[in-house]
Amino acid sequence: MIVCSCNVLSDHDVRNAVSTADELPRNPKQVYGCLGCSAECGRCARTIKTIIDEALGPCARACQSGCQHSREHAHAHASDDADAVSEFALAAC
Repeated sequence: MIVCSCNVLSDHDVRNAVSTADELPRNPKQVYGCLGCSAECGRCARTIKTIIDEALGPCARACQSGCQHSREHAHAHASDDADAVSEFALAAC
């Protein structure tokens, strides 16, 4: 099924990007990047996010202990958390 008519992306394209990417895409913008395109109208963003969540299963929010991705992406999650704290600190200034 086509989920993004602007870029002609199918649900299969999105699932494939999620399952084969070096860094797990966790939002539509990252999926677009994996697929070499960008959002145009944005109507598909919710559908793409739903597909990501389904494809990652229990890893959709954050990798849990024992998850196959936890070892591979532990460093990536730690740096994401640090970035979020930095952004908050800057916003508070």
